[in-house]
Amino acid sequence: MKPLIIIPARGGSKGVPRKNIKLLNGIPLIHYTIKAAQQIFDDSLICVSTEDEEIKQIAEQTNIIVPFLRPQELALDTSGSYEVLLHAIEHYANNGYEADILILLQPTSPFRTSSQIEEALQLYTNEIDMVVSVKETKSNPYYILFEEDDNGFLRRSKEANFTRRQDCPKVWEYNGAIYIINIKTLKEKTINQFTKVCKFEMDEVTSHDIDTPLDWKIAEIILQDILK
Repeated sequence: MKPLIIIPARGGSKGVPRKNIKLLNGIPLIHYTIKAAQQIFDDSLICVSTEDEEIKQIAEQTNIIVPFLRPQELALDTSGSYEVLLHAIEHYANNGYEADILILLQPTSPFRTSSQIEEALQLYTNEIDMVVSVKETKSNPYYILFEEDDNGFLRRSKEANFTRRQDCPKVWEYNGAIYIINIKTLKEKTINQFTKVCKFEMDEVTSHDIDTPLDWKIAEIILQDILK
């Protein structure tokens, strides 16, 4: 296995401005993810992909080296993660390192642990496209999710006759914390086109993803509880 760990960190976040380097309990948010990766992988395999010089400098406070600043066209609001991942893979290949497995860790998941990354890695084989971290969704489409029909009336998203939510099939949602990707497959199709995908289940706290100011406040509360 030849892993490459990619931590994408764009400078232009909108929900929480500059969130990737905003201090959470006195620590830049991105450091939580870098340090989790450093407990498993050599620093040379950890790639923070950013277009932002300040993010680069703050990431390098953890003793990793940010190998490049990605092109601005890969840092727009409309830029896709697929191109960002291929760009990083190609950079390492051009410098003599042909990775075959990509571990994508988003910096907005500060409570994901190194042990969880290791457990997810144990589920991966070359025969599948991806192992992805999930949590059980609270918004079960068999029970509480509805869509509007052509007449403007609400209809259940997935038709079923369950009377109690606990009787519904479990439904999972990606939590954004861990993606372990077969690079051969990634070069052939986008993540949304993968068919051989296995889940790695995480609890609600370690699944917490920061996208909005409310998410940030919840993260602060979680940390207060952890540090008691």
